[in-house]
Amino acid sequence: MKKEDMNDLKSSVSFVIIFLLLFAGFSFFVNNMIIATCGDGTFDGQCSVRKPYFCAEGKLVENSSRCGCPADFSASGESCFSLYMKEPKTISLNYIIRGENKSINFTTYRGMAEYLSEIPREISYDNGEEVSRTDFEIRKINDEQQREFLLPLVIHIQNSASDKTEQMRIAVSIVQKIPYGNSDKKANFFGAALAYSRYPYETLYDNMGVCEEKTELLAFILRELGYGVVLFYHPFENHQSLGIKCPAPYDYRDTGYCFVETTGGSIISDTEIEYTEVGKLLSEPEAMFISEGNSLGFNLYEYKDAEEMIKIRRAMEKTGKLSFFRHRKLEKLRVKYGLEEIYNAP
Repeated sequence: MKKEDMNDLKSSVSFVIIFLLLFAGFSFFVNNMIIATCGDGTFDGQCSVRKPYFCAEGKLVENSSRCGCPADFSASGESCFSLYMKEPKTISLNYIIRGENKSINFTTYRGMAEYLSEIPREISYDNGEEVSRTDFEIRKINDEQQREFLLPLVIHIQNSASDKTEQMRIAVSIVQKIPYGNSDKKANFFGAALAYSRYPYETLYDNMGVCEEKTELLAFILRELGYGVVLFYHPFENHQSLGIKCPAPYDYRDTGYCFVETTGGSIISDTEIEYTEVGKLLSEPEAMFISEGNSLGFNLYEYKDAEEMIKIRRAMEKTGKLSFFRHRKLEKLRVKYGLEEIYNAP
């Protein structure tokens, strides 16, 4: 090899080595930047916007001495204390991610549940303005005292997954897994005794709720996770579900929001669920706006799974049975999402 060629080869090799070292250094920097961020976007070593939380090695931890406490709370060690923190009760919130059963242990307080139970359920305006269903929903979701007691659950979810989509999946599954059931209380509504409607924290405390109550709880959590949210109310079926902002090919009735059922295990964007007594939701829903925010992406696996689930139902409706392969697919979906729908194989 000529001397000039040898020099060119050495220069090329040196360039490649320098490039690889620079690339490795950049990758290390980027990876460490990702690792050094908590689930709410707070950088490592910084206080979260939500007091008293501090980002330490990728996890949000209480640190009141450094980050302070919310209004109406006082410091107690590194935690914050409220007068509503009476009679604590730890509940286990179960959820399923890709067929894997997990849970979060969460402390609730009777004091906050009782505070919310004493809020009058009626709304009236001095100017005679008509009260809408949305007014009731917003008031229940926006209570400031309640917010501080629900935020620790949001923090638990953010500590369980750094990825925003994964946080959304955990939140949806947690609420779907909360048992369905009415309260045995009655509420005074302009002199009439009506069925009692729980606030989101009460639903969590009781570990039970109906469609309206469970969608309000999920709406709060998803809003705090940064998503755009609406509530869908179907008047004919008297049913409430949730909408989360998503791309047009997958949205519900051209609303810009994907359909999410909360009463039990189901797949995001599955719009042909069969309900006891009423069948499928056919009436035009009223969309009640809750929050602006982020949208789901284009490539969620839920979209494809929901389409497959709809095909399975339609095949069952048409023939009364399923092929071996469709039944096998149904079983996989059932395990993956904790579905309760069961069809018999031929």
